[in-house]
Amino acid sequence: MSTTRAGGRWVRADLRARKGPAALTVLAVAGIVAALITAVTLLEDGTNPWRGLFAQTEGAHVWIYTKDGPQVSLGGIDGVARTAGPYRSAPVTVAQDGRRDPAALRAMPATPPAVAHPVVTEGRWLDPAQPDGVVVERSFARSLGLRIGAPFTVIALNGGRHTLYVRGIADSADQGFYPEWTPGLAYVLPVMLDRVEPVQARSEWVTGLRLDDPEASQVVSQRAVVMLEDRLQRVYTWREVRASMELDNRLLGTLLALFGVVGLVAAALALANAAGGRVLGQLRDLATLKSMGFTKGQVALLLLVEHGALGLLGIALGAVTGWGVMAAVLGPSSVAAGPVLAIVAGTALVVLAAVGLPAWRGGRTPPIPAAPAAPPRGHLSRLARLALLVRLPPALVLGTRDAFTRRVPAFLTAFGLAVPMMMITIGLGVWSTLDSFKSHPEQVGQHAALYVRPGKLEPAAAQRIAERDKDVAAVYPGTDVNALAPGEARSVRVRAIGGSAQPYPFPVVEGRMYARQGEAVAGQGLLDLLGVEIGDRVRLTVGGTPLIVRIVGRAVEPDHDGEVLSLGLDSLAAKDAEPPAYYALALRPGADPAEVRGRLLGESAEGLDVQAAVNPADRLAVIRVVIVALIGVLALIGLANLLTASALGLRDHAFDLAVLKAMGLTPRQVMATLVTGTGLLVVLGVGAGAAAGASVVTALIDLQGHTSGVGAGIGRAPSPVTLAVTVVVAVGAALAVALIPARRAARAQVPVAAR
Repeated sequence: MSTTRAGGRWVRADLRARKGPAALTVLAVAGIVAALITAVTLLEDGTNPWRGLFAQTEGAHVWIYTKDGPQVSLGGIDGVARTAGPYRSAPVTVAQDGRRDPAALRAMPATPPAVAHPVVTEGRWLDPAQPDGVVVERSFARSLGLRIGAPFTVIALNGGRHTLYVRGIADSADQGFYPEWTPGLAYVLPVMLDRVEPVQARSEWVTGLRLDDPEASQVVSQRAVVMLEDRLQRVYTWREVRASMELDNRLLGTLLALFGVVGLVAAALALANAAGGRVLGQLRDLATLKSMGFTKGQVALLLLVEHGALGLLGIALGAVTGWGVMAAVLGPSSVAAGPVLAIVAGTALVVLAAVGLPAWRGGRTPPIPAAPAAPPRGHLSRLARLALLVRLPPALVLGTRDAFTRRVPAFLTAFGLAVPMMMITIGLGVWSTLDSFKSHPEQVGQHAALYVRPGKLEPAAAQRIAERDKDVAAVYPGTDVNALAPGEARSVRVRAIGGSAQPYPFPVVEGRMYARQGEAVAGQGLLDLLGVEIGDRVRLTVGGTPLIVRIVGRAVEPDHDGEVLSLGLDSLAAKDAEPPAYYALALRPGADPAEVRGRLLGESAEGLDVQAAVNPADRLAVIRVVIVALIGVLALIGLANLLTASALGLRDHAFDLAVLKAMGLTPRQVMATLVTGTGLLVVLGVGAGAAAGASVVTALIDLQGHTSGVGAGIGRAPSPVTLAVTVVVAVGAALAVALIPARRAARAQVPVAAR
């Protein structure tokens, strides 16, 4: 019992003597664990709002759109448990606060259906007592700024305007969130839809299928395609809806996971280095404990408890922080206990393994209390010989010799600094890629800054007004249609814009731009979906009309997971191409999109609907905050490694200080000797880490782009100036930190330093 109490007092005294390094270790481990928990939570399907909405609404697994009411019973398809609809749906334009947004009015009964029933979160469901009432899907209502009782003005295809009133706002798993998924969705009674759009030919019919086995959605879709033949307009499954609701969670989760895993390796190195350094600095204390009767196992256990406790405390703090942040942002139910426990257990094993070897070595310390702690002897390193050869000042030569006195700790220190620096460089590369999206939107398909829809005007009049503006460089007529993919029984987006002779300048990174009718460029997601390559021909179906094109290039495509086919407007059938649904406006260099939008609205007497393009970098702005936070955690890991290296250097050369001063070195020269020894390891680690990060960052970003469907070719390495400044700042900060203990040791009196 007395041995246990003595060991406990020794551990507490040692921790109190090094509060700063201990706190750094705890914070670094906590940051890594929090990042890992956040990453695994974002990568889990539980964070996707689709899961909760689908369960609440008893959603359909397959949605089928047809020209008219299906003449066959889709509920009779093998595997279909229940059906929703068919419901009549008509396209309209919503005019709200000077803007116009595409929407689909869907006729629904006053009694909510059993399958795919929207969940009203505000207000009430449809009621025959209020035939002009409308229930709006929540993301669409939020985009329009709608509240209960607000007027809801819709413009039908014949130009007729109708005023409805918002009766309710509802959640739905029928389609993705607006505006990522368009058109917006609103529900009305059948009698009201007949009043807004009396012509049946201008509408379509929507049928939802709930399946016994969700994994059979592809097979069921193919059977429905065969049954409906030419009446089928488009079809999509729950997988596309789920993917559209991820809201970039997976990209952020992947980034956090990469930082977390590599950071965990760096933290383990920092812990092992710190524990090994403390063991070397405590040889006298450990020998004294052995002479007091402590066994090898007891000494090793004390060291394991002391250094492992810091890691375990950091794990606990990081787990609480990570869980708390995710619970506050996404809700407590989104944080699964299993992955969190797995991260805690795995990190604890890594921490204990990292400090276990130094603790075992400390347990083998011989019980000789008076054993001197002299630095190891050996030959001069090549770098030290070079320093002598070029006649550097004595202080620098001695520091160069000291840097590699202990080669294994020197390697661990340099490697422990290289890993965080590599990840910091990768983070700067991600930042640089986002900056490239922002400053050069044409590289991600946003050559056009504004999109004009005719609104109240005729398409030709809208085009003339756009072409007359002094800041408009080019006008590209376009329309987006859905097409059935061959053999996939699902719809993909076809973007027809510009003409084959004068194409819209898509960012083609493989192959070439289309130059004639029947040619197209595709996103990586579409190539993967169809299993085709550049040069292949594909056959799609647009509104019952075959569309056969040859893919001549791959374009960077950030929309719809890259599942987009882009071609000239003249490659579509006449019925699908005319009139254009919108006009994409490319502005002259230096033009302000807001000013151009204001002029267009003024010249058209508010008749046009003019919207600014949404840059993908705007959706990913949160990644910048994450990068800053993770760089802070990695800097803590590097600082912990640096303090260990400084302490070990001072310990090894404590007896040398008196000799150096006796040789005539001033306190500044002594300080330069100590800082040089640590600084060389810093320069080596930071330089190697920056070089490694710069060499892989572009490939890593392109790999993520390829797997997400956007496609390779988007990665940007940090600029040479940014990288050089980062390296200089890192080295300068490290040397400034190393200067503090070196200055204290250099100013100590000779008897104290030699004690």
